[in-house]
Amino acid sequence: MRILYFAWVREQAGCAAEDVALPATVVDVAGLVSWLRSRGGGSAQALANLGVIRVAVNQEYVPFDHPVAPDDEVAFFPPVTGG
Repeated sequence: MRILYFAWVREQAGCAAEDVALPATVVDVAGLVSWLRSRGGGSAQALANLGVIRVAVNQEYVPFDHPVAPDDEVAFFPPVTGG
């Protein structure tokens, strides 16, 4: 699975992207977030407050209960604001 981090999420994660081997127990975005948090480090810090995180799977906005698969691309980013 390819994980992408954008904007301040990228800064807190400490990287723009990473490839991970998805554990069999992870079946949705919420499970992915929990697993990423359990690893500690920057991704745990970046995903600490899901109230300010949006997610896309394969370039489509999805809710946190959306299913994920090992070949998916998952992107985490802050909400887009206009100005």
